Amino acid sequence: MQPAQQEVEIFELLRKNPCRIPGADQEKSAERPVLALAQVLNLAELVDERYRALILVTTFACLRWGEVSALQRQDIDADAGVIRVRQTFTEVRGVGLILGPPKSRAGLRAVSVPVAIRPTLREHLAAFVDDNPEALVFTTPSGRPIWRGNLNKVIGWSAAIGKLGVPGLHFHDLRHTGNTIAARTGASTRELMARMGHDSSQAAMIYQHATSEADRAIAQAVSDAVKAERKKAKKAATGTSDKPEAKGKKAGRKRG
Repeated sequence: MQPAQQEVEIFELLRKNPCRIPGADQEKSAERPVLALAQVLNLAELVDERYRALILVTTFACLRWGEVSALQRQDIDADAGVIRVRQTFTEVRGVGLILGPPKSRAGLRAVSVPVAIRPTLREHLAAFVDDNPEALVFTTPSGRPIWRGNLNKVIGWSAAIGKLGVPGLHFHDLRHTGNTIAARTGASTRELMARMGHDSSQAAMIYQHATSEADRAIAQAVSDAVKAERKKAKKAATGTSDKPEAKGKKAGRKRG
Protein backbone atom coordinates (compact mmCIF):
# COMPACT_ATOMS: atom_id res chain seq x y z
CA MET A 1 0.00 0.00 0.00
CA GLN A 2 1.35 3.46 -0.91
CA PRO A 3 1.78 5.99 1.98
CA ALA A 4 -0.67 8.43 0.39
CA GLN A 5 -3.36 5.75 0.04
CA GLN A 6 -2.64 4.57 3.59
CA GLU A 7 -3.03 8.12 4.89
CA VAL A 8 -6.44 8.48 3.20
CA GLU A 9 -7.67 5.23 4.77
CA ILE A 10 -6.43 6.24 8.23
CA PHE A 11 -8.26 9.54 8.26
CA GLU A 12 -11.37 7.97 6.73
CA LEU A 13 -11.45 5.64 9.75
CA LEU A 14 -10.91 8.56 12.09
CA ARG A 15 -13.75 10.46 10.43
CA LYS A 16 -16.16 7.56 10.87
CA ASN A 17 -15.29 6.89 14.52
CA PRO A 18 -17.36 9.29 16.69
CA CYS A 19 -15.96 10.35 20.05
CA ARG A 20 -18.19 9.78 23.04
CA ILE A 21 -19.38 13.38 23.37
CA PRO A 22 -22.65 14.97 22.22
CA GLY A 23 -22.56 15.95 18.56
CA ALA A 24 -19.23 14.26 17.87
CA ASP A 25 -20.86 11.80 15.50
CA GLN A 26 -21.70 14.62 13.09
CA GLU A 27 -19.29 14.38 10.17
CA LYS A 28 -17.74 17.62 8.94
CA SER A 29 -16.26 17.88 5.48
CA ALA A 30 -14.01 20.90 6.07
CA GLU A 31 -10.37 20.05 5.36
CA ARG A 32 -7.87 21.15 7.99
CA PRO A 33 -4.41 22.40 7.05
CA VAL A 34 -1.32 20.23 7.35
CA LEU A 35 1.91 22.08 8.07
CA ALA A 36 5.19 21.30 6.38
CA LEU A 37 8.07 20.25 8.64
CA ALA A 38 9.73 23.64 8.17
CA GLN A 39 6.54 25.40 9.26
CA VAL A 40 6.29 23.33 12.47
CA LEU A 41 9.88 24.15 13.39
CA ASN A 42 9.36 27.83 12.56
CA LEU A 43 6.19 27.95 14.65
CA ALA A 44 8.10 26.57 17.64
CA GLU A 45 10.56 29.45 17.25
CA LEU A 46 7.81 32.06 16.93
CA VAL A 47 6.19 31.32 20.30
CA ASP A 48 7.76 32.12 23.67
CA GLU A 49 10.55 29.75 24.73
CA ARG A 50 8.29 28.43 27.48
CA TYR A 51 5.95 26.92 24.86
CA ARG A 52 8.46 25.74 22.26
CA ALA A 53 8.36 22.15 23.55
CA LEU A 54 4.55 22.28 23.66
CA ILE A 55 4.44 22.85 19.90
CA LEU A 56 6.97 20.12 19.11
CA VAL A 57 5.61 17.48 21.50
CA THR A 58 1.99 18.01 20.44
CA THR A 59 2.93 17.67 16.78
CA PHE A 60 5.53 14.93 16.72
CA ALA A 61 4.05 12.78 19.53
CA CYS A 62 0.56 13.11 17.97
CA LEU A 63 -1.12 14.23 21.20
CA ARG A 64 -4.58 15.67 21.74
CA TRP A 65 -4.93 19.00 23.54
CA GLY A 66 -6.45 17.38 26.64
CA GLU A 67 -3.58 14.87 26.73
CA VAL A 68 -0.66 17.27 26.31
CA SER A 69 -2.11 19.83 28.74
CA ALA A 70 -2.52 17.13 31.42
CA LEU A 71 1.01 15.73 31.19
CA GLN A 72 2.90 15.61 34.49
CA ARG A 73 6.64 15.33 35.09
CA GLN A 74 6.21 11.70 36.12
CA ASP A 75 4.70 10.93 32.70
CA ILE A 76 7.90 11.78 30.84
CA ASP A 77 11.08 9.75 30.64
CA ALA A 78 13.26 12.31 28.90
CA ASP A 79 16.29 10.02 28.69
CA ALA A 80 14.42 7.12 27.11
CA GLY A 81 12.30 9.49 25.08
CA VAL A 82 8.94 8.10 26.13
CA ILE A 83 5.75 9.93 27.09
CA ARG A 84 3.13 8.02 29.03
CA VAL A 85 -0.41 9.18 28.27
CA ARG A 86 -2.59 8.15 31.21
CA GLN A 87 -4.93 11.08 31.80
CA THR A 88 -6.57 14.02 30.09
CA PHE A 89 -8.10 17.37 30.92
CA THR A 90 -11.75 17.90 30.00
CA GLU A 91 -13.32 21.35 30.20
CA VAL A 92 -16.82 21.22 31.67
CA ARG A 93 -18.95 24.35 31.52
CA GLY A 94 -19.86 25.61 34.96
CA VAL A 95 -17.45 23.16 36.63
CA GLY A 96 -13.98 23.79 35.25
CA LEU A 97 -11.14 21.50 34.30
CA ILE A 98 -11.72 17.84 35.12
CA LEU A 99 -8.70 15.54 35.22
CA GLY A 100 -9.46 11.93 34.39
CA PRO A 101 -8.47 8.94 32.28
CA PRO A 102 -8.78 8.94 28.48
CA LYS A 103 -12.20 8.01 27.14
CA SER A 104 -10.95 4.79 25.56
CA ARG A 105 -8.37 2.09 26.25
CA ALA A 106 -6.47 3.13 23.15
CA GLY A 107 -5.94 6.54 24.73
CA LEU A 108 -3.82 4.94 27.46
CA ARG A 109 -0.48 4.52 25.73
CA ALA A 110 3.25 5.14 25.71
CA VAL A 111 4.50 7.29 22.84
CA SER A 112 8.09 7.42 21.64
CA VAL A 113 9.45 10.96 21.23
CA PRO A 114 11.58 11.61 18.14
CA VAL A 115 15.25 11.92 19.10
CA ALA A 116 15.55 15.27 17.32
CA ILE A 117 13.17 17.03 19.74
CA ARG A 118 14.29 15.37 22.98
CA PRO A 119 16.86 18.07 23.81
CA THR A 120 14.13 20.72 23.63
CA LEU A 121 11.93 18.64 25.92
CA ARG A 122 14.77 18.12 28.43
CA GLU A 123 15.55 21.86 28.41
CA HIS A 124 11.89 22.62 29.05
CA LEU A 125 11.71 20.24 32.01
CA ALA A 126 14.82 21.78 33.54
CA ALA A 127 13.76 25.39 33.03
CA PHE A 128 9.99 25.44 33.51
CA VAL A 129 8.80 22.34 35.41
CA ASP A 130 8.90 21.81 39.17
CA ASP A 131 10.68 18.71 40.51
CA ASN A 132 7.41 17.43 42.01
CA PRO A 133 6.41 14.28 40.05
CA GLU A 134 2.84 15.59 39.82
CA ALA A 135 3.86 19.00 38.45
CA LEU A 136 2.20 19.83 35.14
CA VAL A 137 4.64 19.98 32.25
CA PHE A 138 2.95 22.80 30.35
CA THR A 139 1.46 25.68 32.34
CA THR A 140 0.96 29.42 32.38
CA PRO A 141 3.87 31.50 33.79
CA SER A 142 2.09 31.41 37.17
CA GLY A 143 2.02 27.60 37.09
CA ARG A 144 -1.68 27.19 36.37
CA PRO A 145 -3.13 24.75 33.80
CA ILE A 146 -3.64 26.16 30.32
CA TRP A 147 -7.27 26.30 29.25
CA ARG A 148 -8.22 26.00 25.62
CA GLY A 149 -9.96 29.35 26.02
CA ASN A 150 -6.84 31.19 27.18
CA LEU A 151 -4.39 29.39 24.90
CA ASN A 152 -4.22 32.29 22.45
CA LYS A 153 -3.47 34.83 25.17
CA VAL A 154 -1.00 32.65 27.05
CA ILE A 155 1.22 31.56 24.17
CA GLY A 156 0.43 34.28 21.63
CA TRP A 157 -1.04 31.79 19.19
CA SER A 158 -2.74 34.24 16.81
CA ALA A 159 0.36 36.38 16.46
CA ALA A 160 2.57 33.35 15.84
CA ILE A 161 0.40 31.75 13.16
CA GLY A 162 -0.06 35.15 11.55
CA LYS A 163 3.72 35.50 11.18
CA LEU A 164 3.86 31.92 9.93
CA GLY A 165 1.36 32.78 7.20
CA VAL A 166 -1.42 30.38 8.27
CA PRO A 167 -3.86 32.64 10.20
CA GLY A 168 -6.63 30.03 10.25
CA LEU A 169 -4.55 27.33 11.93
CA HIS A 170 -6.06 25.68 15.03
CA PHE A 171 -3.97 24.14 17.78
CA HIS A 172 -5.56 20.76 17.04
CA ASP A 173 -4.10 20.99 13.54
CA LEU A 174 -0.70 20.25 15.09
CA ARG A 175 -1.85 16.73 16.00
CA HIS A 176 -3.38 16.38 12.54
CA THR A 177 -0.03 17.42 11.07
CA GLY A 178 1.85 14.96 13.28
CA ASN A 179 -0.50 12.14 12.31
CA THR A 180 0.05 12.91 8.64
CA ILE A 181 3.84 13.04 8.99
CA ALA A 182 3.79 9.73 10.87
CA ALA A 183 1.64 8.15 8.15
CA ARG A 184 4.21 9.13 5.54
CA THR A 185 6.90 7.05 7.26
CA GLY A 186 5.38 3.89 5.82
CA ALA A 187 4.10 2.53 9.15
CA SER A 188 1.10 0.23 9.04
CA THR A 189 -2.37 1.54 9.82
CA ARG A 190 -2.45 -0.60 12.94
CA GLU A 191 0.81 0.90 14.22
CA LEU A 192 -0.38 4.42 13.49
CA MET A 193 -3.68 3.92 15.29
CA ALA A 194 -1.79 2.75 18.38
CA ARG A 195 0.45 5.82 18.28
CA MET A 196 -2.47 8.21 17.83
CA GLY A 197 -4.50 6.58 20.60
CA HIS A 198 -7.42 5.91 18.30
CA ASP A 199 -10.08 3.39 19.27
CA SER A 200 -12.57 2.06 16.72
CA SER A 201 -15.30 -0.36 17.75
CA GLN A 202 -15.54 -1.65 14.15
CA ALA A 203 -11.85 -2.33 13.90
CA ALA A 204 -10.93 -3.17 17.50
CA MET A 205 -9.47 -6.55 16.54
CA ILE A 206 -7.32 -5.03 13.83
CA TYR A 207 -5.90 -1.87 15.35
CA GLN A 208 -4.51 -3.05 18.68
CA HIS A 209 -1.29 -3.80 20.50
CA ALA A 210 1.25 -2.26 18.13
CA THR A 211 4.71 -3.18 19.33
CA SER A 212 6.97 -0.66 21.05
CA GLU A 213 9.65 -1.44 18.44
CA ALA A 214 7.32 -0.31 15.66
CA ASP A 215 6.44 2.86 17.57
CA ARG A 216 10.12 3.68 18.11
CA ALA A 217 10.66 3.16 14.39
CA ILE A 218 7.96 5.74 13.62
CA ALA A 219 9.56 8.19 16.06
CA GLN A 220 13.01 7.64 14.52
CA ALA A 221 11.71 8.21 10.99
CA VAL A 222 10.06 11.46 12.10
CA SER A 223 13.27 12.44 13.92
CA ASP A 224 15.34 11.88 10.79
CA ALA A 225 12.96 14.08 8.81
CA VAL A 226 13.18 16.86 11.43
CA LYS A 227 17.00 16.70 11.45
CA ALA A 228 17.11 16.86 7.66
CA GLU A 229 14.81 19.91 7.64
CA ARG A 230 16.90 21.68 10.29
CA LYS A 231 20.09 20.96 8.32
CA LYS A 232 18.46 22.29 5.17
CA ALA A 233 17.34 25.48 6.95
CA LYS A 234 20.80 26.00 8.45
CA LYS A 235 22.46 25.66 5.06
CA ALA A 236 19.99 28.11 3.55
CA ALA A 237 20.69 30.61 6.35
CA THR A 238 24.48 30.36 6.01
CA GLY A 239 24.52 30.11 2.24
CA THR A 240 26.50 26.87 2.23
CA SER A 241 26.13 24.16 -0.38
CA ASP A 242 26.56 20.42 -0.66
CA LYS A 243 28.50 20.84 -3.89
CA PRO A 244 32.19 19.95 -3.52
CA GLU A 245 34.69 22.73 -4.01
CA ALA A 246 36.55 22.79 -7.29
CA LYS A 247 39.87 21.04 -7.01
CA GLY A 248 42.96 23.08 -7.64
CA LYS A 249 45.73 22.09 -9.96
CA LYS A 250 47.71 19.20 -8.69
CA ALA A 251 51.22 20.05 -7.68
CA GLY A 252 54.15 18.19 -8.99
CA ARG A 253 52.85 17.27 -12.41
CA LYS A 254 54.84 14.77 -14.34
CA ARG A 255 57.29 16.42 -16.64
CA GLY A 256 56.94 15.72 -20.34
